[in-house]
Amino acid sequence: MIGAAAAPRIAVVGASSLIGEALIQELFARRFAHSALHALDEQRHVGRMVADAEGVDTHLRIHDLATFDFSRVDLAFFCGRALQSERYAEAAAAHAWTIDHSSVFRQRPDVPLVVADVNASALEGIERGLIALPGSACTALATALAPLHALAGLERADVATYQAVSGSGRAAMDELASETAALLNGRRPRGRAFGRQIAFNVIPQIDAWDGALSREERRLWEETRRILSLPHLAINATAVRVPVFFGHSLAVHALFERPLSPVDAHTVLQRSSGIRVIESDSEEEFPTPATLATAPDRVYLGRLRADPTRDCALNFWVVADNVRKCAAHNAVSVAQILVNSGR
Repeated sequence: MIGAAAAPRIAVVGASSLIGEALIQELFARRFAHSALHALDEQRHVGRMVADAEGVDTHLRIHDLATFDFSRVDLAFFCGRALQSERYAEAAAAHAWTIDHSSVFRQRPDVPLVVADVNASALEGIERGLIALPGSACTALATALAPLHALAGLERADVATYQAVSGSGRAAMDELASETAALLNGRRPRGRAFGRQIAFNVIPQIDAWDGALSREERRLWEETRRILSLPHLAINATAVRVPVFFGHSLAVHALFERPLSPVDAHTVLQRSSGIRVIESDSEEEFPTPATLATAPDRVYLGRLRADPTRDCALNFWVVADNVRKCAAHNAVSVAQILVNSGR
């Protein structure tokens, strides 16, 4: 536990990844107090300087993860490949709060799975050790569902996710850009990152197949159940990759135990942490990845309406920046709760 006057010593593992860079930017943007900040990654990234949101040098140089001593830190963020978490996260957790964004520890019952705006109480009493963060689509979904469940009792959720290519990392973003340029210039795209063309296309598969489901679809219902503490919640998910750089979108159809009007739902959502409801008669009308998702401090919800085919049911549209809001912002918010509780 951190002493009363000490700011934490921090390590960011996977500092060269999209989430790692965004997390470091979030630490600086929120003026997160720290006495040391170590940027760590694999050998091939060692020596590289981490840039801020405008591409300006932060004077933070990446060091070798394999040789780092985690007894030197109080707080470790794991933002890179799952293999890094498998190899190093538990060793870090012996010395520090260790916040992991990979899927490695999400289903371990002894590891809390946390969305800061939803179930921060899961962090109570933790002096050090592993904390898992859910996937970005699940973070957005749980943030929107939690206040509605508290009001009317969530019984079922049907959701289709439209997920940005940044969810698969920098190489996938580069491929979308290169494929788009190739097609606009009459050339054939390679389609390597997703096994087929992503530019001007949608792909109803995210991650490998797990029976009839994709792994992402299975994660959506498993992780949402854990975060909401609803182990038997019925969740039916279809996860789709779309040619968007940043910002996951979700079409949600939610069934409740008790009647819930769109007006009452709007009121409780607007008062909830981390959410902004977009009015249908406003200039914005509804959120999209290319507009409101670029303001990464909220999950945006629009097109809130009653389901005309079922009683006690609502339909709505959710958009959130998957890298900055759902990953980096959530990780730093979790860390802030831990640090505040330790002082």
